[in-house]
Amino acid sequence: MKETQTNGLSDDNNMQSATCKKNGHEKCTFHHDLELDHRPPTREAMLPEMSRSYRLLLSSLGENPDRQGLLKTPERAAKAMLFFTKGYDQSLEEVLNDAIFDEDHDEMVVVKDIEMFSMCEHHLVPFYGKVSIGYLPCGKILGLSKLARIVEIYCRRLQVQERLTKQIAVAVTKAVQPAGVAVVVEGTHMCMVMRGVQKINSKTVTSTMLGVFRDDPKTREEFLNLVQSK
Repeated sequence: MKETQTNGLSDDNNMQSATCKKNGHEKCTFHHDLELDHRPPTREAMLPEMSRSYRLLLSSLGENPDRQGLLKTPERAAKAMLFFTKGYDQSLEEVLNDAIFDEDHDEMVVVKDIEMFSMCEHHLVPFYGKVSIGYLPCGKILGLSKLARIVEIYCRRLQVQERLTKQIAVAVTKAVQPAGVAVVVEGTHMCMVMRGVQKINSKTVTSTMLGVFRDDPKTREEFLNLVQSK
């Protein structure tokens, strides 16, 4: 009888595992992959555990989390971190929201100096700067504000600047299938400013060139000249 019950439990577990895989949980951030195919538990549901973690951090630093100035700090810090990483709850499809238009336009579109704030995944400190995006349409254009919203999706996650640059370029490509996409990101990293080498004036510049921007030097040069012009 016990053996039968054990086998039954094993079958139930297998069924549950198969159900999870069908539901896409094999790519859940709480299991494996950082790229979300579905939403995790609600932000509010994660706050208590995150607040407890921040309280433990304060205690580990030698602080008294019960003193007046720190009583609400764990909850505030948890809410702030959820805001800093809200891009995990956003998808490209939701952000675009049908703002793709058929248009017979094949000249370069550039939006530059889009402000960007992100969190370094190595030290959990901020890096910030500006993003410039250019693309060559092939019969479709994207609402200009949506370029800034694409930046927000990916910068509001734990990031490295190199990956962020590539993700923005790939997202624009998925959105409108242009002849090419170019992205340049200039960032200041607090992990270099506040710690380590402590070089306060250093900037990191990364670029991703896809399609004609990679293949055609003149197209790439035109974009870079537009980005660098005042």
